[in-house]
Amino acid sequence: MVVKVYISGISGNKEVKKRQQRVLMILDSKNIGYTTLDITEPGKESDKEYMQQNSKAKDSKYPLPPQIFNDDDYCGDYDEFDLANENDELEKFLRIPVQNGHLNGTTSSREGSTEGDQQVPQSHEELGRIDDQLPEESTLDKFGVAVEDDYKMEEDTKPAEEGDGEQEESGREEEKEEELDEKENDSDELEGEE
Repeated sequence: MVVKVYISGISGNKEVKKRQQRVLMILDSKNIGYTTLDITEPGKESDKEYMQQNSKAKDSKYPLPPQIFNDDDYCGDYDEFDLANENDELEKFLRIPVQNGHLNGTTSSREGSTEGDQQVPQSHEELGRIDDQLPEESTLDKFGVAVEDDYKMEEDTKPAEEGDGEQEESGREEEKEEELDEKENDSDELEGEE
């Protein structure tokens, strides 16, 4: 059984292009084998005709790509594919046999495997127990990841002197006043020359 995705390689419709890319991306991410059939390529008129005759049109006269088949069995269009993916029923939608939660030798996307998985702490008490087991120079960050003291962010070690900010601020004000005085003097001199 081969999953076939009928696509249009030269579609001017951006929505069709996005939907085709999403279907192929999801199939790739789940390691589901498939074949694409570009109905716009020269010599593929029979594929186009087959897709149009065996698919269901929703909002248009002819069904728009992507259309998904399993061999010659029609599975559905993009909307049905996307709904099946969201409901974690993609294998059922594609009519692919699933054995022990595995699809084509890989684990289904939402079914966890216990081989080599790290457990994520579920409560603050569990985080505390894990933290107690760490060496003294390590602590847990807010995500439950061990962080050694050497890697903690260093804070500014320069002690703040009192009044520094006030002195800088008053110095700036004095500079501004001097500049204004100079400008006034320059304008007075220009007026006097006229």
